[in-house]
Amino acid sequence: MGLFSFIKNAGAKVFGIGKTDAQEAAEAAAAELRLETMAARKLEETIQDLQLQVENLNVHIDDDVATIIGIAYNQATKEKVVLVVGNSNGIATVDDQMTVEHVEPGAQFHTVVSGDTLGKIAKTFYGNAMKYPVIFEANKPMLEHPDKIYPGQVLRIPALD
Repeated sequence: MGLFSFIKNAGAKVFGIGKTDAQEAAEAAAAELRLETMAARKLEETIQDLQLQVENLNVHIDDDVATIIGIAYNQATKEKVVLVVGNSNGIATVDDQMTVEHVEPGAQFHTVVSGDTLGKIAKTFYGNAMKYPVIFEANKPMLEHPDKIYPGQVLRIPALD
């Protein structure tokens, strides 16, 4: 007898059963697009639920990159929206294309590391650990409690008045 060579994906075309590699790839890409679209809509809903004022908000996710478009009420709102999206599981990069209605100075950002507390972060940025409520307030409503921060989370560090 011996070995015979065939084109393994021809069966789907001939018998109408199974799927070709191209069909499976197209279906996988369509499923991924549906998941990314659902995640983007969920992020938009979360931003609205947090009562962050952004007109014409549109979040688009492509793989691990999220693009945000809209008009934020002020710089703090814009930064909070970026943090809500960027601190979401699966997002590695945020392409911030928002504009700001009421321009004000931007904040610094800090990525939390193991052992960080808001007090330690305040000491680093402000020279006074007791200024931690400034950081806590700057990250509301994403932070619900000053002790609930985690490594990898990015926080806003506004300038002191």
